Amino acid sequence: MKHLIILGDGMSDHKVARLGGKTLLEYASTPAFDRLASEGRSGMLHTIPSGLHPGSEVANATILGYDLTEVYEGRGPLEAASMGYEMTADDMAMRCNILTLTSDGLIQNHHGGHLTTDEGRDIIEMLDWKLGSDRVKFLPGVQYRHLLVIKGGDKRIVTTPPHDNPGKEWRNLLVRPIDGNDTALPGKMSPRETADLINSLILRSQELLAEHPLSKRHEEQGRPVANSIWPWSQGYRPSMLTLQQMYPDVRTGAVITAVDLINGIGHYAGLRS
Repeated sequence: MKHLIILGDGMSDHKVARLGGKTLLEYASTPAFDRLASEGRSGMLHTIPSGLHPGSEVANATILGYDLTEVYEGRGPLEAASMGYEMTADDMAMRCNILTLTSDGLIQNHHGGHLTTDEGRDIIEMLDWKLGSDRVKFLPGVQYRHLLVIKGGDKRIVTTPPHDNPGKEWRNLLVRPIDGNDTALPGKMSPRETADLINSLILRSQELLAEHPLSKRHEEQGRPVANSIWPWSQGYRPSMLTLQQMYPDVRTGAVITAVDLINGIGHYAGLRS
């Protein structure tokens, strides 16, 4: 038996006044969807386990049957897999946005003025050259979405998704240890040391990006300036079974997506991309 899972992530959208208060999906002609609904079974599925944030990585992995209370390790490790970076046991991976901060200390956007992939790569390669070390590694991804890997980092820290906090003061959202934890595990930095390192990388990135030619060019063009990194959603290499291991009837499979973290889920699920 063949199975096909189609995820219209965010497809419900918002109501649009000029469409009579309907969403785009309500307004659209959907004969194929209508047939599936009339000839199939419809229902609701709770995709966010209690205690986890409502993110795409959580919902999409849950739909595939993973118990996220057991295997969730954040967005960073999934995007690492999508980029072809195989994490080791002492790696902590984080999603690393390039964003725009205002002169009065607020988060203006989470995307650095809609950077192109080439622009984002130039920035990340510069940061890895200037700030990278045996402990710190920056890896380029797509547009404003990149990766920060910290050897020996402790994931027991609080980080903040920048897309959830436009207009907020960024200094109030800097990384901090959970419950002020200063206890280091064997072979790792303490949570406080990890938080201090990440915050120092954020501050140093602002100094370096202020002098970057791309920032000066965007400022002259009146575009938002990419002037800071923002690491978040940390984790270790996840211990996920493949779909073939969980479901004996599944022999092969593939994932088709333009989203890095979905490719990462597919990688650990044993799917071709």
